[in-house]
Amino acid sequence: MPGRRRRRYRGPLSATLGSQQGVEEPRRLRRIDPLYRGFSGSFVDLLKGKKMEINGGVQRQSILGFLKEKGFDEKCMGQMLQKCKHLEFTEAERAQENWKYFEDIGIPRRKLPALIRKCPKLLVLGLDERLKPTVECLKALSKKPKEVTSAILKFPYILSHSVEEKLCPLLAFFQALGIPEAEVGKLIMLNPRLISYSIELKLLPVVDFLTGLVSNKEGAVGRILVKNPYIMGYSIEKRLRPTADFLRSIGLKEEGLQRVAMTFPQVLCRDAEKTLRPNLEFLRTSGLGPSQIAKLVAGFPPVLVKSIKNSLEPRIRFLVHVMGRNVDELAEYPEFFQHGLKKRIEFRYRLMSYKQEENCSLVDIFECNQKKFALRFGLPSIATPF
Repeated sequence: MPGRRRRRYRGPLSATLGSQQGVEEPRRLRRIDPLYRGFSGSFVDLLKGKKMEINGGVQRQSILGFLKEKGFDEKCMGQMLQKCKHLEFTEAERAQENWKYFEDIGIPRRKLPALIRKCPKLLVLGLDERLKPTVECLKALSKKPKEVTSAILKFPYILSHSVEEKLCPLLAFFQALGIPEAEVGKLIMLNPRLISYSIELKLLPVVDFLTGLVSNKEGAVGRILVKNPYIMGYSIEKRLRPTADFLRSIGLKEEGLQRVAMTFPQVLCRDAEKTLRPNLEFLRTSGLGPSQIAKLVAGFPPVLVKSIKNSLEPRIRFLVHVMGRNVDELAEYPEFFQHGLKKRIEFRYRLMSYKQEENCSLVDIFECNQKKFALRFGLPSIATPF
């Protein structure tokens, strides 16, 4: 959005950052040509735990010897060295300190090797300069301690990004969209990959696209992101726009498209041809017309992403062949597909059959809770599975 000024983040994280102003900036690692590019004799020597000299100094234990002790095989270590060029020059003592720190903050020991294999840079980063400050900031944003470890396991690279340069601007960006402060941390915990996206090149274009869908309603885009923070990671031209165009092509007006974006934005993230079109064709073959399908999708967007075999087909079959009703009624009550087949649809139908109630709509039967249903049809107040 042209002319938008980046807001400065002000929230509970500010106190955490304020206490870290005296923290020394992480030293830049000097660029050193690798001692080897393949797996030569020097690599085998290092695996055996022999000493490695760098600029005349001697390390008490090589980093590769440390990795071998942690259970990494030669192939895995080679892949890790390719991912992180500075790993081979990292002191084993630093790697051991970082490893222990991850155990201390709650990373399960059985998951720690996979975490390091995925992001070996975690053994290179300074403990006091980068890891501890970032983790403390994430804890300030989370509501539960396990959320931080879960976020790290999802996207370990979150710890490699600067708090001041990446995390704080990102938080201010979300707050500018009207997202409540309590929800901002939730976004990061659910989709920690957000911190790796460029605000100008990635996030702003998605926000502009969503703003166009919801007619710039105040706070609408923020509510969409809270419902589905993963939508920010999808390509506009390859996924979001083609899906929106597909929805328009089946008859959804702008109001219906807004409803899809606001109530179930996950639909916009699905592949139109691979996921949405098969469901569309099934609804057509079930006897629903174009205008009825458009009304059905606008009323209950997940109908385009639910399983045909396990969800749509059994419910339509029960509606038509057991209940003896017409599929046209689905357009008037799209929420029929959100009810459990066994616990609500079949159970209430049996009660209706017992009372011989026939002149009632799907809304009358299903759009009420247990107590109201019993009162409406003169049923005893008994325990039911719905």
